[in-house]
Amino acid sequence: MAFAHRGGAAEGRENTMAAFERAVDLGYSYLETDAHATADGVLLAFHDHTLDRVTDRTGRISELPYREVAKARIGGVDEIPLLEDLLGTWPDVRVNIDVKEAPAIEPLAAALDRLGAHDRVCLTSFSDQRLARARRAVGARVCSALGPRGVAALRTAAIGSGYGRLLAGLARTGVPCAQVPIGVRGLRIVTPAFIRTAHAIGMQVHVWTVDAPAVMERLLDLGVDGIMTDNISGLRGVLDARGQWHPRETRQP
Repeated sequence: MAFAHRGGAAEGRENTMAAFERAVDLGYSYLETDAHATADGVLLAFHDHTLDRVTDRTGRISELPYREVAKARIGGVDEIPLLEDLLGTWPDVRVNIDVKEAPAIEPLAAALDRLGAHDRVCLTSFSDQRLARARRAVGARVCSALGPRGVAALRTAAIGSGYGRLLAGLARTGVPCAQVPIGVRGLRIVTPAFIRTAHAIGMQVHVWTVDAPAVMERLLDLGVDGIMTDNISGLRGVLDARGQWHPRETRQP
């Protein structure tokens, strides 16, 4: 599974409709983005808590009304897309959504209901509490990844023996995937044992954010199930050369 991280941030302005369109045109079936809500509850596909880094305006999104946020331009050019527009523009594409703040949860649940997009979204978060709230809000129809505690439990089970009950508990959650970095703070997460352990309980391993083709190759050799990348041309090239590129197929009317 090839994920265009923020639409492919290495090849254009991140989290813009132009970036997502470029990824879709390359054949990507999976996009990755982030969810924030403005002070008046408008749901955006945007990574940062503030406008400062990538736009020509400043301020914390959750504290600004949409009429102000709408004036911001990413790289001085692109509007910040509504997450609902991203989901609605390509109804045959799946979207991985990192829920960045709690105020985004209810607008996200409402958007999925309006679009009937429950079966093509996967939710994740760096907060177990926020992820649990999002799961409750969207219901069991929506895929979600392991939260930080689940990833830690899976890693613990992978590096030691005697954790059968821990693994059984993870399996019972019904969570289909662990989305993880290669490592964090000097700790290696993606190892052959981690992948074997995840696969043993029916869980996929998706790795972020991998931009170097040589690293992509090593991860694929280890047996990871998905890679998130800013280098969307590079990942496509690696997968194509291995006979593992599965381009998006547009639904017929």
